[in-house]
Amino acid sequence: MTRLPTDNGLWGGEPDSPLVAAVHLSVRDLVRRRLAQSGLGWDAFVAGPIDHLITKADLAAIDAAVLATGHRYAFSATISATERPEAYQGLTSLEGGFAHPDAPSAPPDAQGRALCGVGDNVVQGSEDIEGIARYVRSAAQVIALMEQGVPDGSIAVIDDSGGTLTAPILDRFAGLVCAGGTVRSHLGILAREHGIPCLMNARLAGIADGDRVRLETSAPARTADSYLSGTEMPARIWKLA
Repeated sequence: MTRLPTDNGLWGGEPDSPLVAAVHLSVRDLVRRRLAQSGLGWDAFVAGPIDHLITKADLAAIDAAVLATGHRYAFSATISATERPEAYQGLTSLEGGFAHPDAPSAPPDAQGRALCGVGDNVVQGSEDIEGIARYVRSAAQVIALMEQGVPDGSIAVIDDSGGTLTAPILDRFAGLVCAGGTVRSHLGILAREHGIPCLMNARLAGIADGDRVRLETSAPARTADSYLSGTEMPARIWKLA
């Protein structure tokens, strides 16, 4: 078997998940086969025909093999779920709210709070916050909010963890909820710098635009060590009556 320079374990560590391991193994197998077919040494292969011998169709075949197992990707960027809805899980509507299959939920308690999700708290605050959920999913929405103003007490609900879309109006929100990313993602960093309460990697159960919600921003901020160990540190999200 042809060995690749990365086979000695020098680079990286254990894969973060079985999915990552499966994709890595598939890509390595593909590279081995193309390297053998080329008849070249590794340095010459990388510096020469690798861009032509490994094609978009090859990578699409790996993706198809993953989906054939029944796996569905967790959604983050809206464009991905719009273009390939069959490959993503949990997205029920691009216009209204969305429901993640792993989101916890519970009936309203004595205070009228119905548990409808969890997220990773970026910075621990002294108290929880409440506001009106406002989905922000397009540049047109951002422009309209820039022109008309962001209503007081708005909590932005965002699909993508990049933060670029909402950056021009980020500091006008009372809070942020993002369905992707981690506390170290771009949006999490911006929220921390602006001092905006923020939950990342949120798993929501049916919050709709206009719902009044409460974020448990008093929960401990999620740590880098917890991501590495797989230890959950959920901050709760409630829909209020």
